[in-house]
Amino acid sequence: MGKQTGPHIVWDWNGTLFHDNDAIIGATNAAFAELGLEPITMEQYRALYCVPVPKFYERLMGRLPTDAEWEVMDETFHRYYAEHRVGCGLTEGATELLAGWRSAGRSQSILSMYTHDELVPLVRGFGIEAHFIRVDGRTGPSGGSKAEHMVRHLASLVGVDPARTVVIGDAADDAVAARHVGAQAVLYTGGSHGRASLEVVGVPVVDTLRDAVAEAARLAA
Repeated sequence: MGKQTGPHIVWDWNGTLFHDNDAIIGATNAAFAELGLEPITMEQYRALYCVPVPKFYERLMGRLPTDAEWEVMDETFHRYYAEHRVGCGLTEGATELLAGWRSAGRSQSILSMYTHDELVPLVRGFGIEAHFIRVDGRTGPSGGSKAEHMVRHLASLVGVDPARTVVIGDAADDAVAARHVGAQAVLYTGGSHGRASLEVVGVPVVDTLRDAVAEAARLAA
């Protein structure tokens, strides 16, 4: 791939490009059931969700899960999610927006906290892999922050300027990771956070991916 010096988008996957809300809430409630906790609604999830994930569980349990509890919940979550993600598709308009950004001569990549070995075939299966100069999932243990992964991700993108890079995601953690590397961020309300949770971060908040791409083009100009 040649040198990239123009605007660049780093896309989040879960809840942003991949519309997996139903699988996420089902997997969360399956994990809660393992500890005898009551199920929560999508609205509760979007109001309370945060990373690192054990902190989210603390908000619902009133305490941090023990290491043993976390292991059980994490394993249950990922097992349930893997079974139910097959019923989920790309967010409306995603394919056209990715193709349009690329055909305009701009670059884009994916950075996800989803397991790398599962992320890559999933992206490939939707026929969109060619739109990205790099696709990175998580290779270490789950439950961490995205900022450290963002440092490695951007360092691997030859010629991409952080100042002309915009992270598009559905969680406050995406904006924190962007800030950590000197990039900008746009947050999308269709995933894991409601608008109220996102607006406190202090970056543009939009309701569609089309608006997110338009805002990214403006920020990276």
